[in-house]
Amino acid sequence: MAWRSNICYISFFSLFFFSLCCFFVGVYFCLNDLVYFIDWSILSLNSVSIVMTFLFDYMSLLFMGFVLFISSMVILYSQDYMEGDLNLSRFIILVLLFVMSMMLLIISPNMVSILLGWDGLGLISYLLVIYYQNFKSYSAGMLTVMSNRLGDVAFLLSIAWMLNYGSWNYIFYVDLLEVSLESFFISFLMVFAAMTKSAQIPFSSWLPAAMAAPTPVSALVHSSTLVTAGVYLMIRFNSLIMTNDISIYLLFIGGVTMFMSGLGANFEFDLKKIIALSTLSQLGLMMSILSMGYPVLAFFHLLTHALFKALLFMCAGVMIHNLGDCQDIRFMGSLSNYMPFTSSCFCVSNLALCGMPFLAGFYSKDMILEMSGFSLVNFVGFLFFFVSTALTSCYTSRLIFFTVFGNFYMKSSFCISDNSWHMTKGMFFMVLMAVVGGSLLSWLIFPVPLLIYLPFHLKILALLASLVGAFLGYFLTLHFYNDNKFTLSSVFSSFFLGSMWFMPYISTKGVSVLPLSSGGVLVSAFDQGWCEFFGGQGMYSYFKKTSIFLQLIQNNLLKVYLMSFFLFVFIFIIIL
Repeated sequence: MAWRSNICYISFFSLFFFSLCCFFVGVYFCLNDLVYFIDWSILSLNSVSIVMTFLFDYMSLLFMGFVLFISSMVILYSQDYMEGDLNLSRFIILVLLFVMSMMLLIISPNMVSILLGWDGLGLISYLLVIYYQNFKSYSAGMLTVMSNRLGDVAFLLSIAWMLNYGSWNYIFYVDLLEVSLESFFISFLMVFAAMTKSAQIPFSSWLPAAMAAPTPVSALVHSSTLVTAGVYLMIRFNSLIMTNDISIYLLFIGGVTMFMSGLGANFEFDLKKIIALSTLSQLGLMMSILSMGYPVLAFFHLLTHALFKALLFMCAGVMIHNLGDCQDIRFMGSLSNYMPFTSSCFCVSNLALCGMPFLAGFYSKDMILEMSGFSLVNFVGFLFFFVSTALTSCYTSRLIFFTVFGNFYMKSSFCISDNSWHMTKGMFFMVLMAVVGGSLLSWLIFPVPLLIYLPFHLKILALLASLVGAFLGYFLTLHFYNDNKFTLSSVFSSFFLGSMWFMPYISTKGVSVLPLSSGGVLVSAFDQGWCEFFGGQGMYSYFKKTSIFLQLIQNNLLKVYLMSFFLFVFIFIIIL
């Protein structure tokens, strides 16, 4: 057991130390507006030189600091959560590889080196999703990896198209590209790759399915690593997207993703899937504000979201751990009596998600909603922003009611407490950052406050939407808490909305089953059918029969020569 604790503590202290270094260096770079490029010559042979470039600016350094900070807390948290696991060292190594892949993606201005981190995230996420080796985990892992491979193909095609520009260091010329077929195609491929990695419609179904991974992995994946890779890539490619007018499509996709996930979370009873759908909603919000030309604002929300979403998953993990691996919120309730610290952290993170004033989520979310009212967005996009905000408050109040304040329906023999030292330690630092992190980042990234001048009804609309959604969610939950007449009377609509508009079934059939079954048909019809008949086996049979005939001629038998002579005469007469 000693070496298991040692690997956790060494990983925790190392990541925490590097996170502080990256954060303070990032603050220095931000205050002094510095950008450094570091070239590492890997191989130099005659006139051939293989150089790897690293980009260090305030975005990459701050993002790395946040990823390393959250990873260190997740590893400290995992020491208690995964204490019954016999392969804890393997789990820690997989998490460290996951973080290293994300680091490589963040600091790479080169498409080829980004691909290394991009594929590393995809591969290690598959290994983490199937960590609990059962059929459900294998199915979820296959759906995850197959959905992400579509984006990997788009990434590879964009690398091939970038050969026309003479370099894969996109960061040097992405702001200078003019409108052309090549730049349009590259921007389309980049948006497609980001949609698959950040689980935008129609690739959203893999994100709730990836909840089969251990909860510490979910806290890491949904806050700052896998799903944020697509958003981070869009931040870097934002000028190219705005140049080629793909932004209107990205706005629509992000808005529909926000609306669909917010609506689906109100019909879900799995605790982790509700939080996963909230992640999907926030990713849609980031994509939408990106498509309007505000990459810094999207980056700001990306960092604040990472703080309270990691805390939210940590609290959910403590609840699941204490309730005997039960994830159904209908069996929870009154946890504030038994787990006051965890319930407090859970409420703080949920309020930050809703945009409660002066918590981390308020500074970024309120600014995004005000900028959407300030910008030239159409009425449909405006509705997407504010209705989705109301839905977020609605499912959040429903979740708090079921878990923290409702009736306790678990079995009578239970042992629920906050006695897990490592879990509470990790959550304490996260709740501290979830409270003060938004204001600190706001002062750092926007040293001069943005003056957003709006009419009173638009200025107060964001707060009003959150309050209306919260009260609506509370009263609807209170009304239907012991009465499921609405759900039972409209089974199809409830099932349709609760299953993400049937997207998991479409994705399973479209991404996994149909390509594999059509591949089987093609193999049997072509590779083992006509291609075999006219290819290898057919040529083998033809040459075998020909060689037998030639061997028969070479036997020097009179009857063979006579038979051949009469055969040729007969053919000659027929031709004439």
